[in-house]
Amino acid sequence: MTGTEDRPSSLVADWNTLHRVFIRPEDEKSRTTLVKYMEQILFGLHDFLNKHVGVTEEISLIKLAEEYTDTKINIEPQKKLADVIKDIIDVIAPRAVNVASPYFIGHMTSAIPFFMVHLKAITAALNQNVIKLETSKVLSVLEKQILAKIHRMIFNFEESFYLEHVQNTDTSLGVFTSGGTTANLTALWVARNLCFPPKGDFESIEKNGFHAAMTAHGLDRLVILVSKRGHYSLRKAAGILGLGNQNVIPIDVDSKRSIDLKKLKAAIKDLTADKKTRIMALIGIAGATETGIIDPLPKLADICQQHKIHFHVDAAWGGPVLLSEKYSPLLKGIERADSVTIDCHKQFYMPMSSGMVYFKDPRALDTIVYHARYVIRPGSVDLGIKTLEGSREANSLILDSALKIMGSKGYALMIEHGIETAKLFAKKIKKRPLFQLVTEPKLNILTYRMIPAHIRKKLETADLKEQQELDAILDEINIKIQRIQREAGKSFVSRTRLRNLPDDPHNVVVLRSVMMNPMTTGRILDEILDEQESILHSLEEP
Repeated sequence: MTGTEDRPSSLVADWNTLHRVFIRPEDEKSRTTLVKYMEQILFGLHDFLNKHVGVTEEISLIKLAEEYTDTKINIEPQKKLADVIKDIIDVIAPRAVNVASPYFIGHMTSAIPFFMVHLKAITAALNQNVIKLETSKVLSVLEKQILAKIHRMIFNFEESFYLEHVQNTDTSLGVFTSGGTTANLTALWVARNLCFPPKGDFESIEKNGFHAAMTAHGLDRLVILVSKRGHYSLRKAAGILGLGNQNVIPIDVDSKRSIDLKKLKAAIKDLTADKKTRIMALIGIAGATETGIIDPLPKLADICQQHKIHFHVDAAWGGPVLLSEKYSPLLKGIERADSVTIDCHKQFYMPMSSGMVYFKDPRALDTIVYHARYVIRPGSVDLGIKTLEGSREANSLILDSALKIMGSKGYALMIEHGIETAKLFAKKIKKRPLFQLVTEPKLNILTYRMIPAHIRKKLETADLKEQQELDAILDEINIKIQRIQREAGKSFVSRTRLRNLPDDPHNVVVLRSVMMNPMTTGRILDEILDEQESILHSLEEP
């Protein structure tokens, strides 16, 4: 499977073999083998990986790279489909990352329910392209329905509103995207265009360009405000949209690690004093990528209403928490947003990759309409008219089916388990003298670090300079612990850099955990901490 096989192939590329490959297995033996391995993929791959390889096989990336250096495409076929699938199962899968393992608690990519594999396979087999009704038909109708369901989950308007817009071909409640990055970009694309209504000879920024828009409206600068915990996709969006990523202005966080409202208000006062500067959008975070923290959304909504600023909520991570009656109050205020991002491949537990963006105003997406004569013609009602992406697979089918299989209560159970497992992990960390909890979990993400006893004692009396020196030593220790644990392949946490305390002048390396897998138990969490302690002791040995 490495592409380095030297043996000559007995397979030949001709119309007969192409015909067989295109419509059916090569022969009856291949069919039997194929069914065998597809059963393993559909029902048993996660069990296989959990049983045999933990999180991943213990092999270095350098060693792996050495095995994948052949850059030639074979003229003739090398293997039959059944043999290729066997190689994937035997060679590739054990060396990939088993995100389904309950010991994998380091990233937002996690286990998916087994039925998601079936739904993904069906979606691939149908191969619908929801850019246009001619290539999707009922899937476009279904997509508008599921968009209305999630819009209702967020904004909860009256029944009459959804009856009017659910299948309205003139309006759009939202769109599916390839992920949170393109969802945020789409929201800010709309926000930017809404900043520049027609004026004199200026028609629109889409037609006349950024320079013409700024000139017509007498502006020199357009800015976006977000806390320092804002996702990096926001800076990407500013670069793509012509603002310049330096105009995504990071606002400091408060003692709770959410956006500091006093500093936000001061920044708005300074910016609005300059009449040639306009605040394009204020972004509230509903589940920060690094910490899971939620900004005070109701207060941000008040500020946006007062200053007439587009209010976007990045709920790529936390949005599905709205399905939990127990924890949905954490997202109070999201219903006042102008636009909201949610990722399907995060807490909707869908396969990679799918995101969504929603708009309170059903006509907001009219500002980014594009047509093409051969596919999304003027006057058509194709969904691709109002999406950043062109061709898109029917991810709406997967989400719609999953909601039918799970129900809101089923999703709520998984989300609540994640939040409560994170709280349990925080308690376990606090009880161990070698660990320091850095951020308490608001949702299902937390951060912590390891501190050897002798360094902890020195920190108690250290001045600022000594503290920085000790923190630098701790940074190296925690980097090594995370790296060694990752390469061993039994369990996994990630790492990032944060201020140890909100008012500290410098960042420190922290270990980061994300609790998504419903199979992750307290016993497993103890094993992960035990392994980290064992690694620390091995580093301290002479």
